[in-house]
Amino acid sequence: MVSTTRVDQARSAYAQKDLKKTKHAHSHEAFDKEQSTEGHADFLGDMVYGALDGIVTTFAVVAGAAGAGLGAGVILVLGFANLIADGLSMAVGNYLSMKSDQDYYEHEYKRESWEVDNYPKGEEEEIRQIYKKKGFSGQKLEKLVELITSNKTVWVETMMHEELGMLQEQKSPIKAGLYTYFAFLVAGFVPLLIFVISLFVPLEAGIAFPIAFALTFLTIFIVGSLRSLVILKPWYIAGLEMLIIGGLTAIISYAVGSVLGSLVL
Repeated sequence: MVSTTRVDQARSAYAQKDLKKTKHAHSHEAFDKEQSTEGHADFLGDMVYGALDGIVTTFAVVAGAAGAGLGAGVILVLGFANLIADGLSMAVGNYLSMKSDQDYYEHEYKRESWEVDNYPKGEEEEIRQIYKKKGFSGQKLEKLVELITSNKTVWVETMMHEELGMLQEQKSPIKAGLYTYFAFLVAGFVPLLIFVISLFVPLEAGIAFPIAFALTFLTIFIVGSLRSLVILKPWYIAGLEMLIIGGLTAIISYAVGSVLGSLVL
């Protein structure tokens, strides 16, 4: 898989409106140095969203349980149950989604390849119509069609992208699921940390949840700000957006827990 290192440089240059860096990202040197191996950066999106989901959903459980007046032991049982089960569910879901997309792409690629082999005139006309709609005509259009159809791989990949709007995703679905699960577990453990500590170190009554609240919101902001590496928003805006969402989740969960606790307990 092609690394996103050079693309990341181009994105950074665009964010800074730095023409010099943009030129460097498009230079022969940058293309030559571009790696063709899969790296951690390729799974950044999986890690960020896994972490965000982990901390928000786990804190929702903690907030609801705390609002119901449940003890630290019960909160930990509910929290870890959510952490393990929901994290696994998200990881498997990410794996299945990516695997399904890749299987579908492979199926459509084989179909287009078969059509090129068995009905090349029809596929050639499709190429012609695609680029005719883009404004090409006359000799330029025919030359372009000739060039594309002279190479079967280019021909089929052009059909995949231009006709079907599909791009091949070569990331490993298994690795994507594992990165998602790891990030979910690490970030999701933050709301539970103080309650684990409280089992070994005596804390004043009622202080555990405020600490969990503060640690959670700080982590939500930090992880949310990392979305700026994926969505190219300023880090503080990306962090605040996630902080607001996490805040609403916490308030609603705590309120629901308080109401249900007063009715049941």
